[in-house]
Amino acid sequence: MNPPSAHRLPALLEAAAQRMKLAARAAVERTVESLGLAALATSNIFQRDALLGAQFELNRKSAMFALAFNDSLDERLMRDCAPRTRDALPTSWDAMGLVDDQEVERKITADRFGLEISHACEWELRELDGYMGSLLGATQERNPLRPEVVGMAMIKGIEAVSERADVRGLLHTELGRVLGLEMRATYAAIVNDLRQAGVQPAGLSLRSQLDRSGRHVSGYDSLRDLPESVREPSYQGSQHSTHHGGYHGSQHSSRSQWSSQGGAPSGSRFGPSTRSGSRLGGGGGPATFGRVDAHMMSLIRRLAHVDPGYGGADGLVDDRASGWSSDNGSASHRGHDLPPNLIRAHRDELRQAATGSLDHMVIDIIGSLFDQILSDPKVPPQMARQIGRLQLPVLRAALGDPSFFSSRRHPVRRFVNRIASLGAAVDDFGDDGGRRFLARVKSLVNDIVDGDFDQIDIYESKLGELERFIAELSSAEVQAQGDPAAMLGEKEAAVRLGQRYAQMLQSELQGLSGHDFVRDFLIEVWSRVLVQVAQRDGADSERFQRLRTVARDLYMSVQPKGTPQQRKEFLSALPRLMQGLTEGMDLLGWPDPARKAFFGQLLPAHAESLKAPQSLSTLDWNLLARQVDGAFQAPLPKKADLPPPDAALPVLDDAIDEPHFSPEEAARVGLVEESRIDWATPVDIDLGAEPPVSEQDIRIAGLPAPEPVEPTQGRSLVEHVQLGYPYQMHLDNEWVKVKLSHVSPGRTFFVFSRGKRHKQTISLTHRMLARLCETQRFRAYEHAYLLERATARARRQLSSLAAPA
Repeated sequence: MNPPSAHRLPALLEAAAQRMKLAARAAVERTVESLGLAALATSNIFQRDALLGAQFELNRKSAMFALAFNDSLDERLMRDCAPRTRDALPTSWDAMGLVDDQEVERKITADRFGLEISHACEWELRELDGYMGSLLGATQERNPLRPEVVGMAMIKGIEAVSERADVRGLLHTELGRVLGLEMRATYAAIVNDLRQAGVQPAGLSLRSQLDRSGRHVSGYDSLRDLPESVREPSYQGSQHSTHHGGYHGSQHSSRSQWSSQGGAPSGSRFGPSTRSGSRLGGGGGPATFGRVDAHMMSLIRRLAHVDPGYGGADGLVDDRASGWSSDNGSASHRGHDLPPNLIRAHRDELRQAATGSLDHMVIDIIGSLFDQILSDPKVPPQMARQIGRLQLPVLRAALGDPSFFSSRRHPVRRFVNRIASLGAAVDDFGDDGGRRFLARVKSLVNDIVDGDFDQIDIYESKLGELERFIAELSSAEVQAQGDPAAMLGEKEAAVRLGQRYAQMLQSELQGLSGHDFVRDFLIEVWSRVLVQVAQRDGADSERFQRLRTVARDLYMSVQPKGTPQQRKEFLSALPRLMQGLTEGMDLLGWPDPARKAFFGQLLPAHAESLKAPQSLSTLDWNLLARQVDGAFQAPLPKKADLPPPDAALPVLDDAIDEPHFSPEEAARVGLVEESRIDWATPVDIDLGAEPPVSEQDIRIAGLPAPEPVEPTQGRSLVEHVQLGYPYQMHLDNEWVKVKLSHVSPGRTFFVFSRGKRHKQTISLTHRMLARLCETQRFRAYEHAYLLERATARARRQLSSLAAPA
């Protein structure tokens, strides 16, 4: 019997052990339930009796299980964390040369359990190893909370529950399965506790250990911690491997990494991960992706600077040599310009430097993705060459951060997808805009490859630079086309001022007696009339004063008139009132159906007011008229009074909200009106186009589930259009490729451009764009972002290759 230890565990390690114990108790409760359900589901009476017997024993002796589990876990933790001296060598079973068969069986079972948990929790265990190394010091040889320690504690607990071999066998199977499911969340919670406590993950560290004779010697925790000068082999032979040779040499291996149904590795034990956030480094330093072995990182950095042998020294190739055009950008037109797949070419080196089977799978998956990326027909060769230079930085991000495969907001995914989509919108890389864009992308890629691409911040900063450049480039292109943005900005300001004025009138007129349809007309329509007249002629003009008087006269015209004098005044003022209403409606461009509906309510209301037996007294009449007049006498809002555009987006779902354009103004900005579209004619849909990519198409079993993909067609596309992206629009009975060049601050207007040498401007209101999307007359040029469609194509290709086999 071992004497009690005099030392204590660190407080954080005790808290972690307590989480382990709580997970074991929760696993016992779930196992009791699952055994009962399994007994009810089976039709074999003997199997039912065995399941019910195991359930009864575990439920009756759950406290004994917890006690034995806790004692075993505490004993192993104390032994593993005890200070190692020459006089205090371990005297447990592990230190003896001869053990009985029962102990061997325990160890084998515990190791098997640990292996299964290690496969399911590989990401969490990697991170926990770093924190444990920092918490316990360099002398700690292994993670004391490793799965085989938990497995041994579980076996000791099961032995305390029953002595029957059949019951123990059932509990080993069922309890081991349930506890394995609990361990992933438990390890993640422990890592989170350590991070919140300020523990920093350990890096490379020299440790001192005792050799067989008790002397202190220096060493490293594992082979992967050896200095590069000691353990880095010679790669001269691999430098000369070609893309084609690397690809064909690994086709069969890559095919086994994906399944035809869910993209799961063949024969893999990987389960779906629940981790979706970025694996950020702790502490106050720059945020990095998750830890990657130092040898692997050194190899990735070296391969990232290998000259791929395309595009010359700067990666810029003449457009005429590339053969790229937006109409026939297939891989067959690229010829020798297709960049090599560096991950395929150096696959063996990368796999040798990897530390686990999960890294092997990630390497093959990224290699398969770049097979599709570099041959994608909608990626211009100029962009394919720049994206090809990001192969190793992308691999590094995927190895250290599982959210790379799941999060659309991942900075590396966004950067790659962004430059691919923006490149697809360029019709001619030989003009000034195309050359400037290509040069900026090349500069950004250089900064990433030559910089510290281990840092997350570099991708965020380069994305910001790219967004600012695209905004500047698009603004210059719009100004060169006559600057329609200035006029549209004034129109949008008028809409927002009208909305603000409508809110003011609503608060003033809400409590006054009168007809609701008249009040709504003055608030929603006439407020915009007054704002437009004030912007054109000024608030002091005769026209503005006259139309403001029309508002008061309209409100009073439907009030009951019981005296002959009131009827006489109404009939004499009616022609002037109708003339003023028509003038305001024409100025606003109010549609005819809405006019007919309004007058269809106004005329009967006028007739009813003349037949009313009782009318307002003179005092009440004058008081009401003064209140209405006072509501419209208030100063109009100014642009300085408007909130930021993002705080109050205009709602243009009704024609009332849309500003009116004269024929000259509409021609100047290229405004597409609804009358230009033949809505009754069905859209000629290209049956050869690829269908949109779904979430299931990009799901890879064993990696975190992906977020839903962004829409590429339909009504919801309106809220996802992005500046500089290419789209397809069905206009004048044909599909045309357009690029979004300007979006007004309040997303009221969208300006597109089309054509190469002679640019044509196409402007749409929010309501018009939404209707085009709803009727399938507007869709994204790309059926999915680059990485999403590459994943879907790789799965389809590997499924077709696996089908004959």
